[in-house]
Amino acid sequence: MTKRASDVSVSPPRRRSKYTIAPLVLIAANVVLFSLFFVWPAVIGLVYSFTNYTGVGAFQFVGLDNYQNLFGDSVFYDALARTLLYTVLVVPLNFVLSLLIANLVVSKQAKGASVARVVFFIPWLISPIVVGVLWRWLFGENFGLINYVIEKLGGNAIPWQSNADLSLGVVVMAGAWWGTAFSMLLFIAAIKNVPVSYYEAASLDGAGPWRQFISITLPSIAPTSFIVILLNTINAMKEYPLFLALNNGGPGTSNNLLVQYIYQTGFKTGQIGYASAASFVLMLILMAVAIIQLIVNRRMENR
Repeated sequence: MTKRASDVSVSPPRRRSKYTIAPLVLIAANVVLFSLFFVWPAVIGLVYSFTNYTGVGAFQFVGLDNYQNLFGDSVFYDALARTLLYTVLVVPLNFVLSLLIANLVVSKQAKGASVARVVFFIPWLISPIVVGVLWRWLFGENFGLINYVIEKLGGNAIPWQSNADLSLGVVVMAGAWWGTAFSMLLFIAAIKNVPVSYYEAASLDGAGPWRQFISITLPSIAPTSFIVILLNTINAMKEYPLFLALNNGGPGTSNNLLVQYIYQTGFKTGQIGYASAASFVLMLILMAVAIIQLIVNRRMENR
């Protein structure tokens, strides 16, 4: 038995609504911007890393010469070592400070938590250049506020700028102070998502605040902790404006980081190809750090 033509309903062609087109437009815009400002410069940089390009005129391909010279450059290794040292110092300090402040802010006993959040978040709104200038006014050797107070109290001025270790320590404190705000917000959101019933059950079992923090809070916010460590590690290894404004990597070149080395090599000595090779080595290091942290985090989640 065959159906009559009038019984067969023909659905009208579907029209694409704005809810279908809008996401495509937004995604296409992001793809264009990502390709224009990330992929294209990365490809150009990779090409330059195999050339003797100086920034002006034509260039010649030199193969792996830039990379071979880079791995024999002691200045490069010194800058890399200081970058790793700065990262090892500032990331744990940032983590501890931001987690401590977040716990204090979300505590039921805390007074003025809303005001405290605004106050602690203010550093994140300031440019790293301005942060460097502010801390330079504080720890300037001849004009800084800290040395002024020390001398008024009868002590001797501390060489915050001319001593390499103290100079690096000041930048570490400034970096941790600036980056704590963003990490604090992430921790506040994570701690608030921990079910209150967990703490109530722990209290009934007689667990104190410290025991609850170790056994409930830390495991519950482990994914956020991973993100905080990963982002801070990447940011620390790319740090440059804070050093530039605070002590310019000094005294002398004792605290030049890897990004500063790349900048000076590429733009001050005109070795664009050589600096591009150093940039790609830094990118590979950052990718390795991210992959290692991802693997560690995944193993911890699967336990």
